[in-house]
Amino acid sequence: MSLARSSPGMDAIAWGSLGLELAASPAPGTIEVVTVRLDVAPEIVGELARCLSETEQRRARRIVHDRDRRRFIIRRAYLRHLLASRLGVRPDAVEWVAGPGGKPGLPRGPIDTDLRFNISRSEDIAVYAFTTGREIGIDVEAVREIPDADAIAARYFSRRENEEYRSLTQRDKAAGFFNCWTRKEAFIKAIGEGLLHPLDDFDVSLTPGEPARILRISQVPGDACGWTIHDFSPCPGFTGAVVAQESYVESELPAGHP
Repeated sequence: MSLARSSPGMDAIAWGSLGLELAASPAPGTIEVVTVRLDVAPEIVGELARCLSETEQRRARRIVHDRDRRRFIIRRAYLRHLLASRLGVRPDAVEWVAGPGGKPGLPRGPIDTDLRFNISRSEDIAVYAFTTGREIGIDVEAVREIPDADAIAARYFSRRENEEYRSLTQRDKAAGFFNCWTRKEAFIKAIGEGLLHPLDDFDVSLTPGEPARILRISQVPGDACGWTIHDFSPCPGFTGAVVAQESYVESELPAGHP
């Protein structure tokens, strides 16, 4: 089941949990976010493992811990089923390739599609994002106390973000930390550069209870950067963010940016 919501000037987003029912590729301007639980019954793991490629099966066999191996199998199998239903092929026929920065994408081939996707996981949660015709990135994290969170924020957040983070009450710090982390991670995954992209080159909002926003990319204000950001909570105790290129809007980013 999914629920589409939209507001003026924003994407329509379909939120849902996995039912493996057939689904068409997202309509232009729509982002689909699907949440799944990775800890499932052993018989389901065995059934879904059949669609994995030989490479994925070899990788699964190299994972030492049983729980991590099961989660890897379910995460990859669900991705195959979700892509297959949108492409009209069998799950075991789905192929994807890694871009220069490691971002997964569909190869050019006999299936003419502009489908884009991204995936993230944390503990027993995986989230998948789909859209058409524009780049997308997603990230999810379990909100928890981290002993060295202040040091991590000082090193990896931008100056503006770190000042906002330091101004939070102790009660809000964990949520603020992971708001910032997931939003920054979703953006660098969307542009396909990962941690190669300077994390102080852009600012995001992070205060709990305030809207998710990209405030700046390089010298470009957030409202003119050509990207949209949405926060979400897939289930209690987790926070996530999804970032996508704006539909039908020409980005004003300086040369060198995607």
